[in-house]
Amino acid sequence: MQESSTGEAFLSTWHQVMFIGTILFSIIAIIIYIYHKVRVSGIKGFKDKYDYLRKHEIRTYQICFISLGIALGCLINTYGRGTISFDWIWFSVRLFMGIAGGTLVGYVIALVLKYYYPTRLNKKLRKWRYMPRINHVTGNKMRLLSEDEEDVHLDEGMQAEEKVFSVDYDVWVDDQTKEIKIEKYPGHLVALQCNNCGFYTMKVIREQIVIPPTETTEGELIKHYECQYCGSVRATQFNIAKITSGAEDLQRTLTKTGSNAEVELVNVEIINAEGHKRTYNFQSVIQAQKFLREYNAEEVS
Repeated sequence: MQESSTGEAFLSTWHQVMFIGTILFSIIAIIIYIYHKVRVSGIKGFKDKYDYLRKHEIRTYQICFISLGIALGCLINTYGRGTISFDWIWFSVRLFMGIAGGTLVGYVIALVLKYYYPTRLNKKLRKWRYMPRINHVTGNKMRLLSEDEEDVHLDEGMQAEEKVFSVDYDVWVDDQTKEIKIEKYPGHLVALQCNNCGFYTMKVIREQIVIPPTETTEGELIKHYECQYCGSVRATQFNIAKITSGAEDLQRTLTKTGSNAEVELVNVEIINAEGHKRTYNFQSVIQAQKFLREYNAEEVS
C-alpha cells in the first residue's frame, strides 16, 4: 500500500513538472522568435540587417524548434494526467514516446533548416543586399556600380580578394555628391586570411605528398599556400586516409549514376603512391567508365 502511494505521489509530481515544462519551453520558443523578429525590424541599415540575418537567423530558429521539441516531449509525458495509475512499464513506454516525439520534431526541423531554408534565406539576403541605398546626409538615392565601374574605388588588396572570389564588394555612389559607400560580402570560394597583409587571398598553389598512404597506414600531405596579393607563402600539414580501392569505388559510383544522366563533364583525378597526380576529363559517364576499366597505373606513369 505504501509503495502504491509513493508511486502515485511520484507520478503526480512528474505530471506537474512535465506540464510546467510544456508551458515553459513553449514560452521560451515564442519569446526567442518574437525577439528575433523585433531585433531584425529594429536594425536600420540594410547591410547591418543582412549581416545579422546571415549570422543569426538559422541558429535562432534552431533554438526555437529545439525548445518546441522539448515542449512536445513534456506534453506527451502528461498523457493520462489525473486518470491513470502508476505503472513502471506504462511510465517507461510513455517516457520513450515523449523522447522519440521531441527528437523526431528536432530532426525534421534540422533537415528543413539545413537543406530547404537556406534557399529562402538567400532570397531574403539578396533583397537586403540590393535594396537601394539612401545617402543619409543628402537623402539622395544611391546607385550600385557594376563590376567594371567599381574597380576604380577599390584598393589593390580588395581587388585581389575579388579576383580569388573569397570576398565580394558592392560599391554604391551618390551621383550628385559623388559620395561612395563600400560594403563587404562573402565570396563564392573559400580563401584563407593572409597573416601578412590581412586580406582573404591565401590560396592553395601546390600539394605535396611527403608520406604516401598505404592500405594499413595513413599518409602525410603538405599544402602550400600563397597570398594572391602580397605573395606571402606558408605550408600546412594534413593526414591522408588509408588507400582503398578508389578506382573500383569510383567505377561503382559512375555505374549508379547511370549512362543516361545529364552530365556535362566528368573529372577523374588519380594520385599514385609516389604522389604524382594526373587529371582526366571526359565528356560522358560512359567514357569515364571505359577509362577506369582499361586503366593501368604502370602504363600511365
